[in-house]
Amino acid sequence: MGVKEYLEDKANILRLYSLRSTTKAKSGHPTSCLSCAEIIATLFFNQMRIDPENLDYADNDEFILSKGHAAPILYAALAEIGAIPRDKLLTLREFSSELEGHPVPRVKGIRVATGSLGQGLSIALGIAYAKKLMNIERRVYVLLGDGEMAEGSVWEAINLAGKLSISNLTAILDMNRLGQSGPTMFQWRSEEYERRIKAFGWEVFTCDGHNVDELIRVFEAAKESDKPSFIIAKTVKGKGVSFLENVDGRHGKPVSADELEIAEKELQPKIRNVKFKPSNLVKASVRIEREDVDFSVETDYKLGDMVATREAYGRALVKLGEQNGKMIVLDGDVKNSTFTQFFFERFPERSIECYIAEQNMVGVAVGLQTQGFDVFLATFACFLTRAFDQIRMASYSRANLKIAGSHAGVSIGADGPSQMGLEDLAMFRSIINSIVLYPCDAVSSEKLTAIAAGYDGISYIRTSRPKTPVIYGNDEEFHLGGSKILRRSGSDELTIVAAGITVHEALKAYERLRGYGVNARVIDCYSIKPLDAETLREAYMETGRIITVEDHYAQGGLGEAVSSLGLTPRILAVRRMPHSGRPEELLAEQGIDADGIVREAEKMLNWKR
Repeated sequence: MGVKEYLEDKANILRLYSLRSTTKAKSGHPTSCLSCAEIIATLFFNQMRIDPENLDYADNDEFILSKGHAAPILYAALAEIGAIPRDKLLTLREFSSELEGHPVPRVKGIRVATGSLGQGLSIALGIAYAKKLMNIERRVYVLLGDGEMAEGSVWEAINLAGKLSISNLTAILDMNRLGQSGPTMFQWRSEEYERRIKAFGWEVFTCDGHNVDELIRVFEAAKESDKPSFIIAKTVKGKGVSFLENVDGRHGKPVSADELEIAEKELQPKIRNVKFKPSNLVKASVRIEREDVDFSVETDYKLGDMVATREAYGRALVKLGEQNGKMIVLDGDVKNSTFTQFFFERFPERSIECYIAEQNMVGVAVGLQTQGFDVFLATFACFLTRAFDQIRMASYSRANLKIAGSHAGVSIGADGPSQMGLEDLAMFRSIINSIVLYPCDAVSSEKLTAIAAGYDGISYIRTSRPKTPVIYGNDEEFHLGGSKILRRSGSDELTIVAAGITVHEALKAYERLRGYGVNARVIDCYSIKPLDAETLREAYMETGRIITVEDHYAQGGLGEAVSSLGLTPRILAVRRMPHSGRPEELLAEQGIDADGIVREAEKMLNWKR
């Protein structure tokens, strides 16, 4: 017996494990596993060059399960190559098990979290790009379900991969016809997928996804192409078990104990325990490591210089890139506004233009960072909202991403609300293990960018469009979870807490209030998450009153962050429908300029000018 019988044998073993584990868990998606059994078997036991003992090394071929609900068959394959114990499979979805309902990187061989459909191809593109940068001749395989082909993010990835000719990327479509609630868009009409994908510059192959000879043929042909390859594999949902094959309504439903007994009687005779030595197993030797660098920058600004924080952010990227050879910057066709253009000009080989496709940009970034790259990505803050799903999934991937959102708030001016980031603080504050930084001047912008560079997790830097005066000296230090008390006295009657653009309005309000005989403390809360709880609580205890002022909607922003400390601030925020106008007009309309702060102070202190 040879490779064909061996792979067919493995496919049925994987089917059996998938059924047993989901029945034991009383949940899962066994029919989605059964349809791709031959694909997984051919990849793991014939095609992918992998080292089971060192699956986390860079010189392995990589596999991304974009159709993450088929996790049980991935776990089964990892068990069969010896990466995890076989008896672990029956702990699927248990509270204490790392074998979760959808893949997360708690298991060796799983780089990222998948399960929110439509994201795997972008991630695979990022990994494939990283392999090329590292001159590692390994391929990246990604298995997609036909249901997720309706997601726009898939086509964003297809578009960019074709444009960049990422030849070490192979996507496989498990075209099993059935989705969760009914047939997929094109069912088994492979020509519908083929003509679309070819138009984006891919090499496209079609095959019977249950015929291992055909699978080997198309996988080998893909290796010869100078384009990314897309394999459309016609499969049958529930394949291998007669009462499950091509049956609608069984998605996400494990078989009962009685049904499992029937299924085992059908599968067991097909499992012959074929002895065959696979030739795809290799010895990996390249560890994935980040650069060991000092994430710091030196600045050279003069007090009063008018510089936009977004421009200072761009300058910091260049300084960090000079220290760190594994730093990559991505942008979404706004690099002359986010000022990532400085990095693109200085380090073109480590810059990726992702065009206007923010979901794909985040996915590509997630893939890149799995290979040890420090990845910065930037766009307007408002456009990050459309990539929120990718960002939240990145946190479950334990990803190390540095995200910058420029043009925050109504202070951008005449462009109007479609370009105003007004929800971003709430969005990034809600991400587990994230940090949120909001500089107010060029010095703080550069130094907070350096802090983000050294943070291992999801970091968000919020930058502003208008030029603002430099208020900090070049020797000023900033810390994660810190703040700066800019004005204080021994008789402060209230505290004004601001961040970013509103820091300058708070300083103006301070001067006006002092003219009226009112002493106010002013705090630059540059670290929105984590907060400087000690300083804020002390200010509240000493002054008795806090006003927070922010160029963001009230929900989820600075004011609510301060409220989470048990304090009761008056929250000045964007509460009216925003529209076009000059920045000063828009700040005034929302009551978040100096006059608005003074008016609120009058109310709190019960006095009149």
